Amino acid sequence: MNNPYDVLIIGAGLSGMYQLKRMRDLGFRVHGFEAGSDVGGVWYWNRSPGARFDSESYSYGYSWSKELLQEWNWSEHFAAQPETLRYCQYVADKFDLRHDFSFNSRIKSAIWDETRRTWTLTTDDGTTASSTWLITCLGPLSAPTPPNIPGRDDFKGEAFHTATWPHTPVTFANKRVAVIGTGATGVQTITQVAKTAGHLTVFQRTPNYCAPLGNRPITQEEQARIKASYDQFFATCAATTGSFLHTADPREALKTSAEEREAFWEQQYYAPGFGIWLGNFADVGTNAEANALASEFIRRKIRERVKDPVIAEKLVPKNHGFGTRRVPLESGYYEVFNQPNVELIDINKEPIQHINPHGIQTNERTLEFDMIIYATGFDAVRGSFDRIRIEGTNGTLLQDAWSEGPTTLLGLQSPGFPNLFTIVGPHNAAGFCNIPRCIEQNVDWVTGFLIHARTKGNTRIEASTSAAEEWTRHVYDMVALTLFATTDSWFMGVNQNTPEKKRTFLAYAGGSPRYKKRCDAVAADGYRGFIQN
Repeated sequence: MNNPYDVLIIGAGLSGMYQLKRMRDLGFRVHGFEAGSDVGGVWYWNRSPGARFDSESYSYGYSWSKELLQEWNWSEHFAAQPETLRYCQYVADKFDLRHDFSFNSRIKSAIWDETRRTWTLTTDDGTTASSTWLITCLGPLSAPTPPNIPGRDDFKGEAFHTATWPHTPVTFANKRVAVIGTGATGVQTITQVAKTAGHLTVFQRTPNYCAPLGNRPITQEEQARIKASYDQFFATCAATTGSFLHTADPREALKTSAEEREAFWEQQYYAPGFGIWLGNFADVGTNAEANALASEFIRRKIRERVKDPVIAEKLVPKNHGFGTRRVPLESGYYEVFNQPNVELIDINKEPIQHINPHGIQTNERTLEFDMIIYATGFDAVRGSFDRIRIEGTNGTLLQDAWSEGPTTLLGLQSPGFPNLFTIVGPHNAAGFCNIPRCIEQNVDWVTGFLIHARTKGNTRIEASTSAAEEWTRHVYDMVALTLFATTDSWFMGVNQNTPEKKRTFLAYAGGSPRYKKRCDAVAADGYRGFIQN
């Protein structure tokens, strides 16, 4: 496939599908590549037990087709992975998107040719394709990180990473199962595995402040109300910091009486979705004293739900404040540890030494397992970029350019990499967002830029170094106003399994409305900060 295209897209998830449709509808010669065998992106790969999103279903789907909104019926307020994958497949069918994607095609390299002003992609089977514009739609959580535990490949039983779960059914009945990791995916997996496993052992390094999801089926009456309210839902999302259906309470925790605080937190804790996080008092995410009060409230809830006080204390976070990491939403997670067939091991006190053919050796004992599940997370945001050899001007590798942390303009382009647009890239509001809402903003903005370039006859667009450095300073100025940087998390590029990477903020903490305003201002000023010719 050596014929040139106007646009090549990497990824067939929510962003890749929408970007391809926009390009095709506008008459651009476009083609996409996807490593999986079908559309869906994160929902294609992440099939682990209990996987579901933490956005209200009706705030998550695409907003750009009124017909699609009326046709599709979400069955739950927070849909599970199988339903979300069916949604992606339905969209692909309805808009005939698959024939413009090459599936089972993992991109090995992307090389810029300055003379020809083209990008050339090479897949792992040697297929190549060239285009003027390259748009990456890789997703922020799409590069899984297996743990660096000696002997991992020696285990003779079943072993899975949650991000590469098999497409065939997996049973836990009467099996001795180990789960390593208690982040958001681990929380979902543990809750499901505990229902049927003969015995479950959970290995935890860092406990999290989890809160109830509050999921339930959508009734027929609610379905009708939802379909009549989509404009309102999307307007609310457009106005909120994270594009969720939750708005921060304008009051401050420190200026509210203890009785009012307690009543408010009790209400928000049991409200569906992210209310306790994104609908909290305005100062909880910015003031350490206010955050300490909220953190202690969640700790009390954990202690109330776990019967054994010794186990409860293991599950109570003590090294970071509430909401400084993405809050895992759960459906009975803490109650799992009241079950007699579940054991919790704190690997800070009982570290794993190695994995052997039959199980796991800690510094204290040998444990035998039939199955080991690695819920060890992702090399977030930039990891999927690092796994492709992306070579820009003068042979510069993107991985090297970002070695001390990404420098981007609007999180959508980096100096030295002309004609490359990074949907949901580093320093983009989509990294801290109800992601389809920010995906649509990203895609629409890039699409507008390419229409502008076509109209002007420009075939080269590159973020200027000065504009990118200014944007990157703004990104760090914004996060400095919050408590995010006080905690190691994937927001800060921290993963225990990628210790070689520098701790740098990878998202945008200024909020979706502010981000959109900045993007719109750049576009209105002729795409200020981008070198165009």
